Amino acid sequence: MQTTQPKTFILDTNVVLHDSSCIHHFDEHDIVIPITVIEELDRFKKGSQSLNYHAREFVRILDGLSANKLFNGGVKIGPDKGRVSIKLEHPLHSDLRDHFPAVGKADHQILNISYHLAHQDSDRRFILVTKDINLRMKAKAVGLMAEDYTSDHVKECKTIYTGNRHVEVEEPQIIENLYQTVHGIPPERVAVEPPLLANEYLVLRHGLQSALAFFHAKAGAITNVQKRSVYGIVPRNAEQCFAAHALTHPTIPLVTVSGKAGTGKTLLALAASLEQRSQYRQIMLARPIVPLSNKDIGYLPGDIQSKISPYMQPLYDNLSVIRAQFPEQSSANQRLDRMLEEKKLVIEPLAYIRGRSLVKIYMIIDEAQNLTPHEVKTIITRAGEETKVVFTGDIHQIDHPYLNSQSNGLSYLIEKMQGHPLYAHITLAKGERSELSMLASELL
Repeated sequence: MQTTQPKTFILDTNVVLHDSSCIHHFDEHDIVIPITVIEELDRFKKGSQSLNYHAREFVRILDGLSANKLFNGGVKIGPDKGRVSIKLEHPLHSDLRDHFPAVGKADHQILNISYHLAHQDSDRRFILVTKDINLRMKAKAVGLMAEDYTSDHVKECKTIYTGNRHVEVEEPQIIENLYQTVHGIPPERVAVEPPLLANEYLVLRHGLQSALAFFHAKAGAITNVQKRSVYGIVPRNAEQCFAAHALTHPTIPLVTVSGKAGTGKTLLALAASLEQRSQYRQIMLARPIVPLSNKDIGYLPGDIQSKISPYMQPLYDNLSVIRAQFPEQSSANQRLDRMLEEKKLVIEPLAYIRGRSLVKIYMIIDEAQNLTPHEVKTIITRAGEETKVVFTGDIHQIDHPYLNSQSNGLSYLIEKMQGHPLYAHITLAKGERSELSMLASELL
């Protein structure tokens, strides 16, 4: 009987910075940490961002495994797990010398260690695990196996959960009853496959009749969704009506809204928060900073406010749209000025919420597709009593160098939370910014 060839996974630095618990996700297979990775982690130890946390935590995990044995054959990670070891640098292999610089590039040092290991023991399968596409291509170019780190990827499927669906009903009375009753109708009257998920939205149709509906999981009924404006912003399509409903619903503390540019994600979330301002002690808008060339904002000139201002400007733009719905000297606009002055409405980088007490806060996280699953989890676990957390973003417009439509935190959150009574999701499909914006989103 043929046995499975043993595997050894060689980890790149970006895998560790993405998930400090990564060594526990390779089952019975062995793991090699190039010494170059340890050196790179040393540069990331200080700081308050997620990658700084992962750098510190990973080193603690290794130290807890008996660090002195890591250089001498490795140490077993745990029951039914493989061994983890640290490999020191080798002179650049002769096969690589003509193609890659000998010094000065960490990727090439990791590639060199991987190449030496693969040629020293042909009985094992050595696989370089990296989230860097270019390094994977270089590894494959010299005959090495290379893979992305996919332990927190969502399943690739043709249909992504949108949070709503169109249903043709057989009886016209269903739609009539929906409008007539406050308590809604039993979900059994609307036969759908697959079954309705908690807090899923519906467009019910029978001939020329139609109704917007919501499966309220806690009430166990399908209720009518009324079109309503939120702080001067009027929904323009069914999905926006659903989003406004979820964003203002008192029993749904976690909401995600996804969609292409111009669909109104952030605008609706901000307007909904202002509509409910009296129910929260603060409204907080935040977004991750993903600088160009993956450099920290410290590289930019000026003080901290001038550094972050360009990243926060889209949030101020949405606030300006809401202001434009009212006369300049109206009480609504004056109220916004007071909220900004009194810090009742705060717009800031996401990194600034670390250590904050998030109790009775309406928190909107914009551009959530640029967050890792761990960062999303960290944000939600900060939520205290009476706090509502809203994530908005476009899973197909990612600026983070090591995330994609399957591995980003927004996709992960939608995949894991769908169907939970505390959660609702809406995908906005129709652009409402302008005809030109919609044309660009579809064709370019």
